[in-house]
Amino acid sequence: MKIIILSCHFFILSPLLFFRPAAFCQEIFHNGGTGDCQECHTTPPALIGSDASSTCLRCHQGRAGTPLTNQHHIATDTASSPLCLQLPPGGDFCWLKKNYTWPVAEGMNFTLSSKGDNHGHNIVALDYGYGPDSNYAVAPGGTYPASSLSCISCHDPHGSYRRLEDGTIATTGPPIIASGSYTDSPDPETDKSVGVYRLLAGQGYHPKSSPEVPVFSSAPPVAIAPSRYNRAETSGDTRVVYGSGMTEWCQNCHPQLNSAYKHPVGSSAVFTSKIISNYNSYISSGAATGNYTSSYTSLVPYEIGSKDYTLVKTRAATLGSSGPAGGVNVMCLSCHRAHASGWDNMLRWNMNAEFITYEGAFPGIDNNSPAQLAQGRTAAETAKTFYDRLASDYARFQRNLCNKCHGRD
Repeated sequence: MKIIILSCHFFILSPLLFFRPAAFCQEIFHNGGTGDCQECHTTPPALIGSDASSTCLRCHQGRAGTPLTNQHHIATDTASSPLCLQLPPGGDFCWLKKNYTWPVAEGMNFTLSSKGDNHGHNIVALDYGYGPDSNYAVAPGGTYPASSLSCISCHDPHGSYRRLEDGTIATTGPPIIASGSYTDSPDPETDKSVGVYRLLAGQGYHPKSSPEVPVFSSAPPVAIAPSRYNRAETSGDTRVVYGSGMTEWCQNCHPQLNSAYKHPVGSSAVFTSKIISNYNSYISSGAATGNYTSSYTSLVPYEIGSKDYTLVKTRAATLGSSGPAGGVNVMCLSCHRAHASGWDNMLRWNMNAEFITYEGAFPGIDNNSPAQLAQGRTAAETAKTFYDRLASDYARFQRNLCNKCHGRD
């Protein structure tokens, strides 16, 4: 047996397996650039997990009782909790395992359903019970094979993409010294770069493990998140400031989706003055008395229409709950979660029901709500889809949040 000490980790090669000590070193892992090889690989290119996503979830899945201050958790261990507990902006992959049915009307045997496969990006992580999408063989509006979808379909696990001092995104250049995703991230300088937002892959990306997938043509989006982002939004929104390029990046895999579905989206889908007015004045159904200073909600985010990282970072740190002004635009994530949600089509709220609150409460099968509103979910599950906001934040009978922009209540 041979023991090697490197970068404060012990490697025990017996036979060709790596083990890390119980007292895990207090070093930053995966922080903008490449993580420690031994955390994901036995011997390169062999992975510790059965597949790429299973390897990722070894660290990125959380159990009940684990505090949300473990920011990196993006999936809940369903064996430990009936609820999807993780609350990052992208959503909890746990929702992919939640299947719901309910009667089309009270007392009728005919049922409707909301399948887990409809709730998000169906990553393949066999060690954790996640399989390919049963509805689509390829990405809607594209050709990306569902059987190849994994965490590294979107995120570059080696973190090669970096932001340089002039804002250029490259795969070579000054070394990456930290993540560039957060309000407290350092700025790049002449001799050092920072990682792109969330390790997202950029132009030319093509996982070696999936030669059949399309090569990316668009750069990662311009965005900055707060340093604490996996959190309940009971007392305030987790505000990610999106600058530009989110929809264009999504089109790496969904190039035809924008033309197939008619809602304008992307850098050209600029808010009209009427939409800005609606957004800033809308509080809840029947209440349009709000104003710019307090109108923002993370359930309906938008892009500010800028590639200036200094501006985006400043806005992320100072905007608070203020709403849109001129030049902002709608993007894919204005309505959808990036990973998964509790609702069909990975939407941020339930668009398949007349109301998202009923009699002043979130609908549930356990609080006498109509089946057509509860849709098989408990009230606690519905509350989790709203990131533990209070039902009292909305109207007694709150309609869906398309009204935040379109004002049709």
